[in-house]
Amino acid sequence: MNKLSKIGVSALCGSLAAISAANAGGLTVAGGANATWTSLSYGETGNPLGMASGMTFTGTGELDNGSTVTINIAHDDKSSYSASDISIATPSMGTFKYDEGGGTGIDRFDDKMPTAWEETTGTGVGTGIQTVSGVGGGSDIEWALPTDMLPDGFNVYLSYSPKPDGSKNTDKSVNTKGSVVDGSGWDIAVSSTSLYDGLEVFAGYSVIPQTVNAAAGKTGDKTSTVIGATYAMGSFTVGYQISNENLQNVTGVSGYENNAFGISFQVNDDLSLSYGNQQSEQANMGAADVEVEVDSIQMAYSMGGATIKVAETSTDNALYATGTERDGTTVMLSLAF
Repeated sequence: MNKLSKIGVSALCGSLAAISAANAGGLTVAGGANATWTSLSYGETGNPLGMASGMTFTGTGELDNGSTVTINIAHDDKSSYSASDISIATPSMGTFKYDEGGGTGIDRFDDKMPTAWEETTGTGVGTGIQTVSGVGGGSDIEWALPTDMLPDGFNVYLSYSPKPDGSKNTDKSVNTKGSVVDGSGWDIAVSSTSLYDGLEVFAGYSVIPQTVNAAAGKTGDKTSTVIGATYAMGSFTVGYQISNENLQNVTGVSGYENNAFGISFQVNDDLSLSYGNQQSEQANMGAADVEVEVDSIQMAYSMGGATIKVAETSTDNALYATGTERDGTTVMLSLAF
């Protein structure tokens, strides 16, 4: 990790200067690069070689009242800023985060199954599975309640977006595209690690208001739910979760119901193995429902700053198209610096 010191937080982002006078902080830079070979059993695949390089910039500072300010900016896939967030951790009121990268609200629980490498839907095989995201799928503000207000081992997150249309705007700008979103949306996400040794349970609920009329084709607000658990015992970790997304459409797709299962095994400090399965049923108005099923066997082997990762993935009814089968093998060399 390289460190660029003596850089004030106000120099990182003009908007931070408006929060409060902050003491001089620091900026750290961490990065890595991935090189992949992806072999697919379908379509015109072309060159199987791929690469992604990335850097994450993390700036920190302290406000006069003892609160700490953190900004994270992820620079992925060679040239684009893919995610950013600004957090203020207060001494007694918890942590407030403005996020544009996803992973807040119930989006943090879209797939929490244990794996050696990647989610079953993220290995390069196009599955098309629709998971829950809530307001965390775009720009939102999240409040992580202070842990001293909660029972031991509990975490509670409240996320809010004034118009959760999935947009991610720069400062002094707004989204101008049309949307059926009609008002502000919110998520609540809860997790606990104190119920039993090695057990983590989690759940979440999201509401996104939608315009209800014939033109919009909506009968009510979009709602999403998720509940699941993981259990670690020795070298094994197992998990299971279910989620639901109700789109309230008059025609077409009315919603999704997902089930996911995963098991991982840490062979030793360097080698890990996993198996994951995910099923997603698409409910269709006036047509038969379609279920996508994905299986993925994965391995990861670390050698200091380098890791070799392999995934063998198969999909039935990919993209919610009956009879569409997709299989693929992905090999990655991941380097960290």
